[in-house]
Amino acid sequence: MNNITQLTTSKLSGFIDFIRAQGVIGLAIGFILGGAVSKIVSSLVDNIINPLIGIALGKVNLADKILVVGNATIKYGAFISSIIDFLIVAAVVYFGFKALKLDRLDKQKQ
Repeated sequence: MNNITQLTTSKLSGFIDFIRAQGVIGLAIGFILGGAVSKIVSSLVDNIINPLIGIALGKVNLADKILVVGNATIKYGAFISSIIDFLIVAAVVYFGFKALKLDRLDKQKQ
């Protein structure tokens, strides 16, 4: 029974070292936070930021901005909104990660 316990402890320790060394924790936290705040950020951009930009630009709806070239429609306003979404999600993940001090979980590379 003691050999089984040592083998299990050794394997578990190796697994934990692998997770810490490869930065899996940070990746998982970033993925989860990114997914969790995605709808909130999209709503923030669509309902607050884009209208404020529209007011600043003179009653312009950013999401409706398009450029027609021949038969192609380029929706550059929607693209700009997506960039704003990304920047907000990245900031939330970064500051959440730092605030929770999760950067200390990963092992330092030597």
